[in-house]
Amino acid sequence: MDSKTNQTVENEWTEIISEKNNLFDLKLNEVWRYRDLVRLLVWRDFIASYKQTILGPAWLFINPLLSSILFTLIFSVVANIGTEGVPPFLFQLCSMTCWSFFLRCLNSTQNTFGANAGIFSKVYFPRLAVPIAGIISNLIQFGILLTLFLGCFLVYKFWLGYPLQMNWQGLLFLPFLLLILALLATGAGAVIASFTTKYRDFGIFVGYATQVLLYVSSVMYPLSFFAKYQDLLLLNPIVSLIEAFRYAFLNIGGFHTIYLLYAAGLSVVLFVIGVILFNQTERNFIDTV
Repeated sequence: MDSKTNQTVENEWTEIISEKNNLFDLKLNEVWRYRDLVRLLVWRDFIASYKQTILGPAWLFINPLLSSILFTLIFSVVANIGTEGVPPFLFQLCSMTCWSFFLRCLNSTQNTFGANAGIFSKVYFPRLAVPIAGIISNLIQFGILLTLFLGCFLVYKFWLGYPLQMNWQGLLFLPFLLLILALLATGAGAVIASFTTKYRDFGIFVGYATQVLLYVSSVMYPLSFFAKYQDLLLLNPIVSLIEAFRYAFLNIGGFHTIYLLYAAGLSVVLFVIGVILFNQTERNFIDTV
């Protein structure tokens, strides 16, 4: 090989970073190429969440347990809202297990630019790898929290003698329900992240909106309690997902097929829109963050 050939080989780039004009290029294939980085980010997210805390990963159980106890006291003891024959605490814990997964995915995605500005300004990698890693990390935490719920379920069924029963047909749709929740939360989080890079006060509004969303998503009460407004409430895609989650694990509520398909379609559309806005924002966000 002569010197001219050597010089040609040395001048060849192994990676070319350029601005892509294709609006609908979601860059998912690029994220797949960086899958080793995604694994490292998952490990980082899981460790960093509980680093320098006294109780460490125990907070993963404490937050939903305290919320479940609080909602049991307020909605079952004080407000006397029925839970369709299921122990109130188990009803609330089941709902919070589902809601916590959605909320964690939403928060981890919407904080992508602000929390990782230091890394983004130093090295290139597909920015979408960060929220995808967050989804995987949250899915692991969901599995841990689901183990806690199943433990409480067994205590109520075999020790306390409650006639509890899971719906095994509903359990088959659990991966489908989690996928819809993840797409919905990631899409919404990506849209929020795109706006909060320029408008910081938008993040404050989102904090209040999330609290309102909790109360209108049939988390603390069964959908049958507002049977008169059931069709209106089901326009919120989270309602049909939480109802299906309780249907699978507690055999109560309902599996609203039409509204679940509506939730799936809305989640896909919102995810695509969110990723497009996310990819557009990443080009110049470092100048505004």
